[in-house]
Amino acid sequence: MRQSCFVDRSHESQVQGVQVAMPGPSSSLRAIQEVGGGSSGDRRIPGRRGQETRDRLLNSTAKLLVNTSWRDIKIIDIAREANTSPATFYQYFENLEQAILELAERLAGDAQQLAELVAGQWKGDQAWETAYRVIQGFMEFWESNRHIFRVVDLATEEGDLRFRGLRTRALNAITVALSAVINQAQGEAKNKTDLDPMATAGVIVAMMVNVAAHRHGFEFWGMKTASLVDSQARILYWSVTGKTPPPGRPDLGGQS
Repeated sequence: MRQSCFVDRSHESQVQGVQVAMPGPSSSLRAIQEVGGGSSGDRRIPGRRGQETRDRLLNSTAKLLVNTSWRDIKIIDIAREANTSPATFYQYFENLEQAILELAERLAGDAQQLAELVAGQWKGDQAWETAYRVIQGFMEFWESNRHIFRVVDLATEEGDLRFRGLRTRALNAITVALSAVINQAQGEAKNKTDLDPMATAGVIVAMMVNVAAHRHGFEFWGMKTASLVDSQARILYWSVTGKTPPPGRPDLGGQS
């Protein structure tokens, strides 16, 4: 099976035999680094209480990102939100950028749950339910992490390979899982097609990313989220099963 178009190659330092300089932090994220963080060798290795403090600082960073532009967040804001001091922040993180990278790392790990949704039942009536659950799950995942994806996407566009690699990891698991499901369905189908499983999975994931990212803009133009979910679920269902989706929406046990 070919690698996903989202597969992380951020660790590579050569492209087609040409040495490539690995870029540092994006220009925007460099702007939010603050003086006084100390060297990376001064970072504390936390014990249980230290880990609790570290988690509290990360949670405070994430909370501030929801309603505040990362450009406007200061270390003292995070420390105040976490009920601690800026000096304590610097015991665990070199700067704000490092804290955001840690949040993005956790996001990439959480994305594995999306792959588990994709691995659901794709036969009979349950296939329609699975398609809906995958789309709903992705929309919810993106919405709950929108504030982090916003920074990750900006840094990725600016060429920061670390953030691009984390974004890749967050999307790679669901892409590979979806490709495997499509490949299996093709193998079992009576009417064979020349549909490329990995290319199809990549297109579907790109669709889900863009719809989730622009969801509020769609709503502004009168497109309800339920309709966005339904439209995507029908495309996903057809792409996997090759069949026309059934009318109406599936009963997901009280979920809307």
